[in-house]
Amino acid sequence: MLFGKKDHLIGLDIGSGTIKLGEVLQTKRDRTLKKFGMAGLPPGAIVEGRIREPEPVADTIKRLRSELKVKEQNVATSIAGYSVVIKKIVVQKMSDEELQDNIQYEAEQYIPFDVQDVNIDFQILGEHEANAEQMYVMLVAAKTEIVNEYVSLLQLADLNPCVIDVDVFALEKTFEDNYEKEEKSVALIDIGANKMSMNILKDGMSAFTRDVSIGGEQITAEIASRLKCSRDEAEALKLGKSKDRARQQDIQQVIYSVTSSWCGEIRRAIDFYYSTYPDEDITRIILSGGGAQTAGFADALSTETSIEVEMCDPFKTLNINEKQHDLDYLRSIAPQAAVCMGLALRRVGDK
Repeated sequence: MLFGKKDHLIGLDIGSGTIKLGEVLQTKRDRTLKKFGMAGLPPGAIVEGRIREPEPVADTIKRLRSELKVKEQNVATSIAGYSVVIKKIVVQKMSDEELQDNIQYEAEQYIPFDVQDVNIDFQILGEHEANAEQMYVMLVAAKTEIVNEYVSLLQLADLNPCVIDVDVFALEKTFEDNYEKEEKSVALIDIGANKMSMNILKDGMSAFTRDVSIGGEQITAEIASRLKCSRDEAEALKLGKSKDRARQQDIQQVIYSVTSSWCGEIRRAIDFYYSTYPDEDITRIILSGGGAQTAGFADALSTETSIEVEMCDPFKTLNINEKQHDLDYLRSIAPQAAVCMGLALRRVGDK
C-alpha cells in the first residue's frame, strides 16, 4: 500500500479526536526529533475510523503543518478497526514473488470481505517449526474504500500519501526502535478516544492483534449523562478542571467504572492469547494513547492482569534539542505520540 518514491516521510496519526504529526531525521548514526505537534478535531469529523467531514480535518492538518513549519509533503498514516483484518496464516513454502501471485487465493479463506474490495499486503515471517514445507505469513487486508478515504483526505491537505500503515504495526515500530527486544511476550496497548488497539509480540514479532471500540470518550459521555452537562463541560471535568468536591466524587466513580471495563476487556484478550500459546508468559504491558493516561488505570490493569505495566515513551532513544522542543511537554504527552512516532520512523518501501 505504497504511493511515492522519496525515502523521508512525516508521520500523521489521524485519531477521532486529535491529529498528531511527527518528523524524525534518520542517519546511519542516530535519529533526531525534528517536529512534533498535536491539534484537536471537531466532534463527529471522524467516527469509527470513517472520515465524515474531510474539509475540517484537512484544514486542521494544514494548520498544524503551518504552525510546525513542516515542509515535507510525503506522509505515512495508519488505519485500524473493523475495516482492517490481520491474520497470521500458514501456507506452503514459496518465494515472495510466488506468494504475491497467490496471495488473493490464500486471502479468500481468511477475510470476511470480497477480496475485490480490499487492499492486500503480507509479510513472510519464517518457516513453520513443525513442517519444513510450510511457512508463516502475516496477512493484512484493508477495505479499499477506507484506504481511498484516507488517500483523498491527505491529498486534500496538500500531502503525498506514501505509506498507509496499520495502528498496531506503527506501535510495534515504536517498540522496536525504543526498547530492547525480549524473548518473552510483550503486550502493546493503545487506548485513544474511541478505540483500543492491542498487539502482543512473541519473540519480537506480532503474534496477536485486536481492535476494540472503547476509549476515553466513554468517560466523557458517561460524565455528561450522569451530571447532565454538555460534552465540553464533561471533558473539562474529566481532566480535573472542577473544584466541586461533590462532582469530583461522581466523576471518580465514572472513571473507575469505565476503566474497570477496560481492564476486563484486556484481561479477556490476554486469556485468549494464553489459550493459543499456553507456554508463553507476558512479562509486561506497555500502554499508550490518551486514554491510557487516565488516573489509576495503569495500576488497576497491573492488578487485574498480574503483569508489570509501564507507559510508552516513543521519544526514549531520539536526540532532542532542548532549544527547539519543550521537554516537559514531550514527557507529559509521550504516550499519546506512540502511533505517530512509529509512523514517523517509516520509510517508503517498508513492509
